[in-house]
Amino acid sequence: MEYFVWMAGSLPFIILGSIHLIYTCFTDKFSPRNPVIEKEMKVSSPVLTEETTMWKAWIGFNASHSLGAIYFGLTNFFLACNYSPVLYSPFFVLLNFGTVVFYFWLAIKYWFSVPLTGIFIALVLFTISVVMVLTR
Repeated sequence: MEYFVWMAGSLPFIILGSIHLIYTCFTDKFSPRNPVIEKEMKVSSPVLTEETTMWKAWIGFNASHSLGAIYFGLTNFFLACNYSPVLYSPFFVLLNFGTVVFYFWLAIKYWFSVPLTGIFIALVLFTISVVMVLTR
C-alpha cells in the first residue's frame, strides 16, 4: 500500500515538470512582462562567459530544471512500481527527502503558490509512505 502513496507523491514532480517544460519551450509564459527586459536579456551575456546570452541561459536553466523534476518523479514512480523495497533503504529515503525538502525550500523562497502546493503535497505523501513502512 505504501508504494501507491509513494507513486502519488511522485506525480506532482512529473506533472509540474512537464507543464514547466511545455511552458518553457512552447509558450511565452516565462517571458518578462516588460518587453525591454527580454530584449536586454537577448543581448546581454553573463560575467562568466560571452558564449551565451542571459536569455539563452534563462531558457536552458528552465528546461533543465523541468527535466530534473520529471526525472526525479519518473524514477521514483518506476522504483515504487517495480522495486519498492529499494525506495525504503536509508540511502533512498535520505536522498528523496533531501531532494523534496530542497524543492520545498526553493518554492517557499523563490516560486509561487502552484509549485509550492504541488511540492508540499509530494512531501506529505512521501512522508506518509515512509511512516507506513516504519510502522508496519
